[in-house]
Amino acid sequence: MSRRHAVTTGYVLAIIALTLTVVPAGAERQTVSPTAAVTTLAALKPPPGMLAALQRDLGLTAAQAQTRLLNEARMTPVVPRLQRALGARFGGAWFRGTTAQNLVVATTSIADIPQILAAGAKAEVVTWPLAHLASIKKKLDQALPMRPIVASVRYVDAKTNRVVVLAPKPEAAETLVEGAGVDKAVVVVLPSNEQPRPLYDLVGGQTYYVGDTTRCSIGFPVFKGTQNGFITAGHCGKPGQTTTGFNRIAQGVFQASAFPTNDYAWVAVNANWTSKPAVDNGEGGTVPVVSAKVAVEGASVCRSGSTTDWHCGLIQQRDASVTYPQGNVFGLTRTNACAESGDSGGAFISVDQAQGIASGGSGDCSLGGTTYFQPIGPVLTAYDLSLQTTAGNPPAVSTGTCTGYQRESTGILASGQTAAQTPALGYQSIARGTHSGCLETNPGADFDLYLQKQTGSTWRNVAAAEGVNPLEQLAYTGPAGLYRYQVVSSSGFGPYTLGFNAP
Repeated sequence: MSRRHAVTTGYVLAIIALTLTVVPAGAERQTVSPTAAVTTLAALKPPPGMLAALQRDLGLTAAQAQTRLLNEARMTPVVPRLQRALGARFGGAWFRGTTAQNLVVATTSIADIPQILAAGAKAEVVTWPLAHLASIKKKLDQALPMRPIVASVRYVDAKTNRVVVLAPKPEAAETLVEGAGVDKAVVVVLPSNEQPRPLYDLVGGQTYYVGDTTRCSIGFPVFKGTQNGFITAGHCGKPGQTTTGFNRIAQGVFQASAFPTNDYAWVAVNANWTSKPAVDNGEGGTVPVVSAKVAVEGASVCRSGSTTDWHCGLIQQRDASVTYPQGNVFGLTRTNACAESGDSGGAFISVDQAQGIASGGSGDCSLGGTTYFQPIGPVLTAYDLSLQTTAGNPPAVSTGTCTGYQRESTGILASGQTAAQTPALGYQSIARGTHSGCLETNPGADFDLYLQKQTGSTWRNVAAAEGVNPLEQLAYTGPAGLYRYQVVSSSGFGPYTLGFNAP
């Protein structure tokens, strides 16, 4: 069953006023009192300035902004679990409604509907799985030229179950799409004057300078071993270039940089600078950085900058490809959080969860625009960095509960990554008995643990621990055979310790 929705390249920020309701994703309406909603949200503790910015930028009342954040926090953990359960049938997920009152999860099989509804989400049956759309977009990225620019942006739009191409000359783009050897039914070419460009002069958390003329923005403080630093946009500087801080005092040196293709870099700072797990909120205060759980499409996201201060919007699409004058950049996230010239490198954050660093965009904060950010996970993974968070520096696996087991395995995972135990071939159990495993990671990260048994040439899950706490434990009694443990990062990143006993 194919869906048809209207696709636009502009913004519709006039939001209809609603009475305060918290609507579970699996129900049409369920009204709760404003007092109950606010009391529940109090535990979430939105950072200072965020509620006010959501009201201004999304046209919400204070109650609606509070309810939106509550719904997003409540339903976000559902997505990675359903994605793993649906596997190749997964068609994407997004929030719908003024207050994110509905989480929609798409599948290519009608048989998955009961499972989706049972998780509290709404189900939508689509024609093509998300992985197929991503493969089509990859072919277009390779086929469409950088110059002349015939397609400034390409992205997968899960809500319409299509690959969208934004083009200044749609006829020329359609001709090239036909020649790319992809299924035209999957691709929608839309006319657009959007011409994204890198944004050099705006601050995310604080201003820093490269040389005498270039001004960029600190994204998020990070560390590598005992060395402190920060991540920022790759087009801001090259390895070896020095930086000075907002006060023009010597600050650091670019250690690595990637642009185009990617748009990220990291700067190591000297001992005069102290890294803080925080982002400037534009009102004289800061927003704490607790972790980096990936927000769902349709969730709210805020951006910090010195030119336009603190602005919020919605995450629109992921895995967007953008053609800048300097070349293509892939894997960006598209938002309608406005920015102006100079926003490059600045921080995007959802409540207290780091999302990424500003890359570029079009438009401004007077009339509205489109801004793209580089997701934070690939940056940290590329340079083996750790995010500075409120958990401390360096973050340590919390309590040591998973020590003292017969065997132990450790590692580091970024959000969405999977790792088998070391060694990956697993271990042989020669008799029936009980297997017990323990997984521990940092507060704020959601890692899951699976025990697998080899059947023929494949590994099959026989036990799972899928909670949301930093500690996961499981026990399984089974026959002799070859077993192994698998660790999956549903969201967040950091080190883990796996301890396990075998019969």
